[in-house]
Amino acid sequence: MTLIEQIAGKIVGIRYADLPQEATLWSKAAILDTVGVTLAGAREDCVRIVEQTLATGGAHGPCLIFGGDRRTGPLDAALINGTAAHALDFDDVSNSLGGHPSAPIVPALFALAETADCPEKRIGGADFIAAYVAGFETETRIARGVHFHHYEKGWHPTATLGVFGAAAACCHLLRLDAAHTAQALAIAASHASGIKANFGTMTKPLHVGHTARSGLWAAMLAKSGFTANNAALEHKQGFLMVYNGEGNFAADAILKDWGDPYDVTRPGPAFKQYPCCGSTHPALDALLALRREHAMRADKIARIESWTHPRRLAHTNRPDPKTGLDAKFSVQYCLARAALQGQIRLEDFEGNAHDDPTVRALMTRIHAEARSDEALGAQVRVTFDDGAVITKQVGAALGRGPDDPLPAGALEAKFANCASRALPAAQVARLQAMLDALETAPSVAAVIAAIEAPGRLAAD
Repeated sequence: MTLIEQIAGKIVGIRYADLPQEATLWSKAAILDTVGVTLAGAREDCVRIVEQTLATGGAHGPCLIFGGDRRTGPLDAALINGTAAHALDFDDVSNSLGGHPSAPIVPALFALAETADCPEKRIGGADFIAAYVAGFETETRIARGVHFHHYEKGWHPTATLGVFGAAAACCHLLRLDAAHTAQALAIAASHASGIKANFGTMTKPLHVGHTARSGLWAAMLAKSGFTANNAALEHKQGFLMVYNGEGNFAADAILKDWGDPYDVTRPGPAFKQYPCCGSTHPALDALLALRREHAMRADKIARIESWTHPRRLAHTNRPDPKTGLDAKFSVQYCLARAALQGQIRLEDFEGNAHDDPTVRALMTRIHAEARSDEALGAQVRVTFDDGAVITKQVGAALGRGPDDPLPAGALEAKFANCASRALPAAQVARLQAMLDALETAPSVAAVIAAIEAPGRLAAD
């Protein structure tokens, strides 16, 4: 059997009834978080442009575009909502994936659940969760075979690996057998794309929209008998050789310990506290802790030094961000905001916030360097104008997995804040309650109805 055929067999073997409770709990948390950030991201310019460009073709269909009440075809809905899910860079991350695991999967599943080929009356919340786990496990297990060479080479794993997760999840929701699932994964291998050079631009969230669409499309094509090479991973001109190169991958690591435990439980999804690149978060945690512990005054700061892993500093050492999106990847900008106001908000990356003169003045005194001893951690040292020095080191950002969760209620508060950008407060509360009890929903149609906004917002 080829590697894809073996993976397909694992995918079809996933059953909700067999999932450990922990897998259900963390899956529901990730789905809740993804719905929230997608609603918040629906108004962003990158989403508006994608939607307007697609609308020039006059496409209509059964699938909801988040942030409003307009509907379109499933592939366009996956593309638009997938872009929105990553537009704010506020969606969850995965240590295994080296990227964002849920944004490629959840929008594709919601779009699929509304299609004629997958009638929503037959798709319950438990089906949705099992499909999500199948997608999460597939993308993170393939990641174990290619990282971290794949990441450091310049691929955007959220997209290049997420496409396999989206395809696997959609195949599972469609209840495809192993043969058709294998074909979908092989099709997805030719859709894998996304380079880190486009971080800090609208194209980064577009990677995710394209990935959600491509994974869904691969499943739909396979269901209809479309063909591909089941050796598309290990072939001499297949994904592993082309994307990583000979000697830079470990194919045997992909299937090793599949589901034991499921990756969604260990190391699990990591939820963001701040709406910016996750590679800035450990430094932000360290600086904000210093600010709380020492009643730190920003006007007395002479110098801030930040040390993070070279893999993370490579795309966050941006002392002069040109746009709000660029600022999300600037550790200098993020640290300056944190030092000045004691928090990082969505508004800090909107409009001309990145050009705030007070922030810019402090940024000139912030210096970022690489250090390789903590892959997920950071150290921050603050020197004051009187010569006093304070330092803080963190091993990983708060929320970086189930073993170091966010404070109680933080994820729910984040969801409410994000969703309220598109929905009235009462609807936000109702939607949150439905997602919290997703496994009991007889049909995801009711959940989708609760996501629909009163009035078209996304393309306004």
